[in-house]
Amino acid sequence: MTVAFPSHLVRRLVLMIGGEAMQSGFHFALNIALLHLLSAQGYGLFAIAMVMGGVGLSYIRSLTAVPASIWMSKSTNSAGVDAHDVAFGTAALIVALLMAVGTAILMHLLGDPSGIAAGCFVGAWSLRSHMRTAFFARRQQVVVSISDAAFTMVGTFLTGLTIWLAQEPLQMVFYALAVANVFGIFVLVRLARRTLRVSFRMPTRRRYIRLWHQLRWSAFSATTTNIQGQCLALLVAGIAGPAAYAPLAAVLVLFAPLRIISLAFVNMTQPELARLMRNHETGRVWAQAKIWAIVMGLGGLVYGCAIMFVLPTIKSQALQDASVGFIGFFVIANFVPIMLYIMPRIVLEILGDFRIVAFTTMGGAVVGLVLIAILLAIASPPWALVGSAVSETFVLAASWYFAHHRIWNLEHPDEARYSRLGSWRRAVPFATAKR
Repeated sequence: MTVAFPSHLVRRLVLMIGGEAMQSGFHFALNIALLHLLSAQGYGLFAIAMVMGGVGLSYIRSLTAVPASIWMSKSTNSAGVDAHDVAFGTAALIVALLMAVGTAILMHLLGDPSGIAAGCFVGAWSLRSHMRTAFFARRQQVVVSISDAAFTMVGTFLTGLTIWLAQEPLQMVFYALAVANVFGIFVLVRLARRTLRVSFRMPTRRRYIRLWHQLRWSAFSATTTNIQGQCLALLVAGIAGPAAYAPLAAVLVLFAPLRIISLAFVNMTQPELARLMRNHETGRVWAQAKIWAIVMGLGGLVYGCAIMFVLPTIKSQALQDASVGFIGFFVIANFVPIMLYIMPRIVLEILGDFRIVAFTTMGGAVVGLVLIAILLAIASPPWALVGSAVSETFVLAASWYFAHHRIWNLEHPDEARYSRLGSWRRAVPFATAKR
C-alpha cells in the first residue's frame, strides 16, 4: 500500500509549533534565569510546582481535552460539537480548580510560603491547556497561535520585571505566570468570539455521565501516567528533599521543549486520526502513526545530543557539583522512548481503549517506583534516572504491542474472530465435543 506523506498536516504542524515554540522558549529562559538566581531549595520548589503543572495538564488532557477533541471531531453536526464543548468545558474548570487547591496544599507541606501563588499558576495553566486543545479541534490554529504569542509576551515582561525588582522572586514569579495564562485565555476568547462554555445543569451532567464508562479509564490512566511519569520527582523530592531534586530538574528542564513539541503533535494529529478512524481508514491511521513516530523519535535523539554539548557550559549553585553529563545521558534515555510511544498511545485513545492505556502506564509505574526506590536506597539521586528510563521503555514496548494488535483486529475482523473462537475452544474443549 502506497501512503502519501500528509503534507497538509506538516503545514498545520508548522503553525502549531510556532505557538508551542514561543511558550517553550519562554519557559526555557525563565528556568535558566531562576537556576542562576535561586538556591537549590528554591529552585527545587519551583521545579516541583512545574511538575504539578504537568500533572494538571495530564489530567486536563485525559479527562477533558483529549475526549473533547475526539468526540467533537466525531460529531456530525454543530449541535453535537457544542454539546460536547459545554460538557468538557465544565469538567475542565472543575479539574483546574482542584489542581490549584492540590498544588497549594502540597507546596505548603513542602515548606513553601508561595503555595497559593503556585496554585493559581497551575490552575490557570491547566485551564488554558484545555481551551487550546478545544480550539485546535475546531481548526482555529491561527487564533491559538496568536494567544500563545500574547501569553509569551506578557509572561516575559511580568516575570522579567519580577526578577529585577523582587527580593524574594519565587512567589511573584508564580503570580506573574498565572496572570500571563489568564491573559492568554482572554485573547483566545476575544479573537475566537467563543467563551469557555460552562453549565452545571442536569443535561450537561447527564451527558458527561454517559461518557464516564470510557472516561473513568481515562481518569485511571491519567493517575497511573502521573505516577509513572512523575515518580522520579515525587520520590527524589519526598525521600531526599527538594534540594536533591534540583540538579535533576536543572537538566530535565532543558528537555522541556520536547514535551511542548510532542503536545503540538498530539493536538495536530489526534483530530485528524479520529476523523480517519470514523471513516474506517485504519490503514492510513496506522501508516501516519508510524511516520510521525519515526520523526519524533529521531528528533528527540538529535535534540538530546545537541543538549549534551550545552550541558558543560551551565554553572549554578543549584547543580551542587553533580555530573551533568551522566544526568544528561539518562535523561535522553527517558525522553526518546516518550517521543516514540506518543503515536501508539494516540491510536489507542481514539479507539477508546483507555483501559489498555491505563494498565500499560500502571505497569510502567510499578516498574519505575520499585526501581527508583531501590536505586535511591543504594545510590545517589541521579541514579534514579535509570529506573525511570526502564519504566518509559516498558511503556514504549507495551504501547506499540497493543496498538498493533488493535489495528490488526480492525483490518482482519474475520481472522480475529476465528482466533478468539479457537482460543475459547482450546480453553473449553467439551464445548466442541457436545456438538
